[in-house]
Amino acid sequence: MRSEHVRLFQTLPHACGYFAERTAQNLVIDPAAPQLDRLYGPALERGFRRAGGHLYFPHCPECRACTPCRIDALHFEADRSQRRCLKRNADLVVTECQAGYNAERHALYENYLRRRHPGGGMDEADASDFRRFLTAPWSPTVFLEFRLRERLLGVAVTDVCRSGLSAVYTFYDPGEEARGLGTFAILKQVELARRRNLPWVYLGFWIEGHPKMDYKRRFRPLQLRTAEGWQAMP
Repeated sequence: MRSEHVRLFQTLPHACGYFAERTAQNLVIDPAAPQLDRLYGPALERGFRRAGGHLYFPHCPECRACTPCRIDALHFEADRSQRRCLKRNADLVVTECQAGYNAERHALYENYLRRRHPGGGMDEADASDFRRFLTAPWSPTVFLEFRLRERLLGVAVTDVCRSGLSAVYTFYDPGEEARGLGTFAILKQVELARRRNLPWVYLGFWIEGHPKMDYKRRFRPLQLRTAEGWQAMP
């Protein structure tokens, strides 16, 4: 990804999703660029993330809390809690499926947002919202479906690039909280990366001390992208 060939735009200030008292801004790669599929892997390496059809990086004038992070998939070893999670969900069938909308997935997505993120602006997501947020025509996306017999319990939206996997979003049945399906989804994405001999699972952004981010530090080895490049989390 060479800057002279790729236009970057900066968004207007908007409410921060992590700190209520702060505003946020993003750098966005030109969404009309014809080579977004080829740019995606190099962009991941530089800390960008996909949301819908946009590749973005937080660029807030007074805050640098968001730090890109990735799991070293080839050297990852599940800890005791993660092994228990795998055992607890051994009755689920995990299937790699073509990405896209259907009514069953949409109903699960709506239920998840309504229960887990009430009033967050996404809890009345219609079919177009589902497609716009989770997929893009150029993105190499697969859906990992988790089923208990015929019943769909969860979906891990996963982008598969040459540089690694990107864990874009996971939604699941809120009534199955005890299963730890968020953790299970990441463990299955690590397995998928290994099957494809891909070195990294990109987890988006890490914010030190933020309670919503604490789960990410349990997936070791974990790397953070700093001004000096990717560094192992101490």
